[in-house]
Amino acid sequence: MNIFVILVSLFVALLILIPLLEKYQSKIGLDGAKKYSKYIWPLVMLSLVVQLIYVLMN
Repeated sequence: MNIFVILVSLFVALLILIPLLEKYQSKIGLDGAKKYSKYIWPLVMLSLVVQLIYVLMN
């Protein structure tokens, strides 16, 4: 049952994010992508820590 919730939420996120990314892609440009790229690894590490805590609690 949990897998269906995850799949539905990912599908909905894609339906929302793809049009937004296509709309604002030209406005952000490569400089904006470089500006936001420094946040990717900390967010990945944060999500891994949250996931580890979640697994340890259950």
